[in-house]
Amino acid sequence: MPSITIIGPGSIGGTVAAWLAQDKVNTVSICTRTTFTELTVDTPYGSIIVKPEIFTSPEQVRVADWVLIATKAYDVEPTAKWLQRLVGPHTVVAILQNGVEHVERFMPYVPKEQLLPVIVSLSAQRKAPAHIWQSSNGEITVPDTNNGKAFVKLFQQTKLNVQTTADFLSHAWDKLTLNCTGAIPAITLKPLNLREQEEWIDIVRALIRECIAVAKAEGANLDETLEEKLIYKYVNNPSNSINSLHADRIAGRPMEIDARNGAVVRIGQRHGISTPMNQFITILLNMAQQVPGTMEASF
Repeated sequence: MPSITIIGPGSIGGTVAAWLAQDKVNTVSICTRTTFTELTVDTPYGSIIVKPEIFTSPEQVRVADWVLIATKAYDVEPTAKWLQRLVGPHTVVAILQNGVEHVERFMPYVPKEQLLPVIVSLSAQRKAPAHIWQSSNGEITVPDTNNGKAFVKLFQQTKLNVQTTADFLSHAWDKLTLNCTGAIPAITLKPLNLREQEEWIDIVRALIRECIAVAKAEGANLDETLEEKLIYKYVNNPSNSINSLHADRIAGRPMEIDARNGAVVRIGQRHGISTPMNQFITILLNMAQQVPGTMEASF
């Protein structure tokens, strides 16, 4: 029976935990700062209610077969405190975070061969503490390695679409190209719909083109029609669509600025690629985040 510990029961971590707990072969536990008795996830297939073992302090945990990190990308140091006691020589640490630097974030704390980067494209929102709404199935993607294949097997009794890819680098940059445009709703506090907000189209295109240029310099092989696909998406974007960056700003939580637009700027600089629009957006987001308000950690 694989023991699986999820660090961070937010929208993604909670959804994944609830589904994994549906397979009685799995032993699922959750690391969180605030305890709760049960976790409810409203899925496209009905509601799931589970009562996993809850840990609120690193001193309570034990070595697990699998550790799934579902905290925000900026929460590396708080997460590392849990890893000190959760990770043994055979533990696989799966990193379910945004950006393209999953492995680099945790290499100071876990041997590289035990780290598994994960790209999550799943629509889920917290309705209340320990209550999540999963609005679509989406997909979860990992590298096509032995650890990646073993990760997929953990979900074989769930309805989540979990798959491997032989080109994880390109998949990660594809997701980041989408995510870098999510900065605009976080600034305007309105869903981005280019049919109604045509004045933003040149800025959206600039963000996309800069990210694609950096991705190619990193060795990613992106669809040549990616820019137009994303423009089409935003022309037809639902009026109630809220991405995670937007949701974090509304809630007064820190935003994943550095892992998204900031990463495009930093990695672009390594290749001598100018990314003025992403740099400008990064400055605006950091200014917006400094507005007085309550800032809560993500888990």
